[in-house]
Amino acid sequence: MTDQLPEPAVTIVREFFGALELGVVDEALDLLDPAIVWKNTSLPTLRGKNRVATVLRGLDRPKLGFSADIHHIAADGDIVLTDRTDYLHVGPVRIGFWVSGTFELRDGRIVLWDDHFSKGNVARGAVVGVVKAITGR
Repeated sequence: MTDQLPEPAVTIVREFFGALELGVVDEALDLLDPAIVWKNTSLPTLRGKNRVATVLRGLDRPKLGFSADIHHIAADGDIVLTDRTDYLHVGPVRIGFWVSGTFELRDGRIVLWDDHFSKGNVARGAVVGVVKAITGR
């Protein structure tokens, strides 16, 4: 088995999530195409970097946060698929839920971010997060 360098598209998606986790939203935004389309299951589609920036900057507050554990990531050219657990942090509550994401890149920038998740899984994550915050476990 030989070690292979990651696909450039995989590196860009990993850098995007890394920037979001570190709270350096402007660095994350630099990786987006101006015409970005962000789709989330059952939520309105956001079109354009300015609209996406508004949402991402909204997470950049003292009592809010975001992180993700990427379990699997694979690319076929400029298409990247992720299987991950996303976490939304609201004060002491950490809400974890499974997400399957598809990213399409063009000229080194993300033009499509399409996430699929279960509302039931988000609700379960919220309940677990509240119980853990209350019990300290």
